Amino acid sequence: MVSSRKTAIQAYKKRKISRGVFAVRCLATGTVWVDHAMDLDAAEKRTSFVLPLGDRFLDQEIFAEFRAHGAESFRYEILEKFDEDLSPLALRDLLKQRKLHWLGQLNARSLSPA
Repeated sequence: MVSSRKTAIQAYKKRKISRGVFAVRCLATGTVWVDHAMDLDAAEKRTSFVLPLGDRFLDQEIFAEFRAHGAESFRYEILEKFDEDLSPLALRDLLKQRKLHWLGQLNARSLSPA
């Protein structure tokens, strides 16, 4: 039991984390929100968790549309993933640049202020 737990922990630590830019789209209205994440899987889980609850750190318009149209009208999309070999500083700058690119490309709103 102990070795399987240790093995599971080691596997978790060695897993590949996908970093990049994502969008949340309301199918009913066509509104799109864009953000970047250091872990796209965690961002998807976090977004699906906070949409029904609300979060003062996210664009408040998304919560109004979520209440009006329901969870079935929202889709999480990965727009772009980045290589793992980027330095943390280069990755942070690239995430910000690509978020701005996708905001303009999709005529989207920013999901978070940063």
